[in-house]
Amino acid sequence: MSTGGSGGPAGTGEPGGPAGTGGSGGPAGTLAGQPVLAVVGRPNVGKSTLVNRVLGRRLAVVEDVPGVTRDRVAYDAEWRGRQFTVVDTGGWARQASGLAAKVAEQAALAVESADAVLFVVDAIVGATADDRAVARVLQRSGKPVVLAANKIDDERQEPEAGELWSLGLGEPLPVSAIHGRGSGEVLDAVLAALPEAPAEPLDVPAGPRRVALLGRPNVGKSSLLNRLAGQERALVHEVAGTTRDPVDSLVILGGETWRFVDTAGLRRKVREASGAEYYSSLRTARALADAEVAIVLLDAAEPLTEQDQRVITMVIEAGRALVLAFNKWDLVDADRRLQLDREIDRDLLRVGWAQRVNVSARTGRAVDKLAPALRTALDSWEARVPTARLNTWLSAVVAATPPPSRGGRAPKVLFATQAGTRPPRFVLFATGFLEAGYRRFLERRLREEFGFAGSPVDVAVRVREKARRSGGQARHGTAGGRRLG
Repeated sequence: MSTGGSGGPAGTGEPGGPAGTGGSGGPAGTLAGQPVLAVVGRPNVGKSTLVNRVLGRRLAVVEDVPGVTRDRVAYDAEWRGRQFTVVDTGGWARQASGLAAKVAEQAALAVESADAVLFVVDAIVGATADDRAVARVLQRSGKPVVLAANKIDDERQEPEAGELWSLGLGEPLPVSAIHGRGSGEVLDAVLAALPEAPAEPLDVPAGPRRVALLGRPNVGKSSLLNRLAGQERALVHEVAGTTRDPVDSLVILGGETWRFVDTAGLRRKVREASGAEYYSSLRTARALADAEVAIVLLDAAEPLTEQDQRVITMVIEAGRALVLAFNKWDLVDADRRLQLDREIDRDLLRVGWAQRVNVSARTGRAVDKLAPALRTALDSWEARVPTARLNTWLSAVVAATPPPSRGGRAPKVLFATQAGTRPPRFVLFATGFLEAGYRRFLERRLREEFGFAGSPVDVAVRVREKARRSGGQARHGTAGGRRLG
C-alpha cells in the first residue's frame, strides 16, 4: 500500500512463514528476529481483505460470508523498507462454542505470541458487544494495539469512526480495506507499534526441506501436523474442511528441520469448486508447487476413494516426491488390513514406487518413520545416473528384449541420457516409434535397476530418423513422453 490507499507493499517472501521450531511455542509463522503483527477482530469485519491490502496481493482467502478464515495463517510483509510478519486470524467472538470457540482460541494464541495487534472493527456497524469484549482482552494483554475502523470508503463516512473511541484503545484510524483508502496511515501506525528487528539475525536452520500435507477432508492432516509440531498449530475439529488456508510449521523430525504445510482438504476438482473452497483449492495447488515432497494422508480405516486418487494424481503431475501415510492405523483390525492390502494392489498399483508409512496422528504411532521415508523420496527425486552406466544398462536390456516390430521393421534404441532431476527426466533416442507397452517395460526395468523409490520419473522417446541420401540433416521428433506413475 501507499499512503492514501493507492497500491500496496509487495510481500517479501512465500506465504505462510515457519512457525515455532519443533513446537517450542514461538509465534506462528515467524522468521527469527522479525516482528509479528496479529490481525484480529470479530467475523466478517474485513480482516483478510486488509491483510491482502498489506501484502499487496491476494493470498488470504476472502469471501463475503463470516468465518472463512479459521487457522492463524502467517505471511511475510514489508512497508517502508521494514520487514515484519502478518498473522491473519479467524473471527473472535464472545461465548463461542464448538468450532467457533477453537477459532477464537487460535486468535487468542496469535495475540499472545505477537509483538503488536491490529484490531479491525466494522465502523459502519459500530462497536458491538463482541468488539468491546475483544478490546478488554487486548487492554489486559499489554500489547500495542492499532485500531482500524474499516469500511470507511469516503470522507462522508469518516464521522462513523469517531464512535470507536469508546473502545479505549486510542484513535480509530479510518480505512477501506477494499479500496485501500487510508491504508498507508494504518501501516505507518503499525510500524510505530512494532519493535525494531535486532541488527544481527538469529541463527535459524538454513533451507528446511518443504513438505506439503495433502489429502481429502477429515483424514487427519491438521492432527498430524499438531502431533509433529508438539503444539496446537493447526485447528482441528470433527467438521470436515476446517482448514482453508495453508498452515506452515517448522518441525524437527528425525534430527532434521522440515517445513510442513498443512493444506485444505480437496473435495473435488478445482474448476468444480466455488467460493472459499475454490480459493482454498488454488492455495493448496500453490502449496504443492512450492513444496519438494508431498505426504498424501489416507484414512486406513476407510476404503480408498476417488478423491484420494485425485490427490495422488496432483502430486504426480506436479512432479513432486511422494510419501503415502495411512493414518488412523490404531483403528485398523486384521480384517481391514487384509482388505486394505487388496485395495492397494488394485487402486495404487501405479504408485507402487511411493514410500508407505502406517501412522496414527492420535496416538503418535510410527510418526518418527516419516523422516526416513521423506529423505529416501527426496534422495530419489534429486538422483542422477551417470550417462555411461545408463547406456550400459540400456544396451543390456534392449539386447535381451528388443522392441517389437512395427510395419515389418523393428526400431532400434540408440542411446539414452538423463535430461534433468527433481524429478529425474530421461530421454531415449530411437530410430522409430516405440510401442506404449515397450516404453512401460523400459520404465519398469529402469526402476528395478536404479530405484527412484518415492519419486516420479519422466521418460520421453525421441525418434531420430536417418539422414536422407540427398545429404539433408537428420530430423528429430519426440514421441511417447510420459511420467512414471
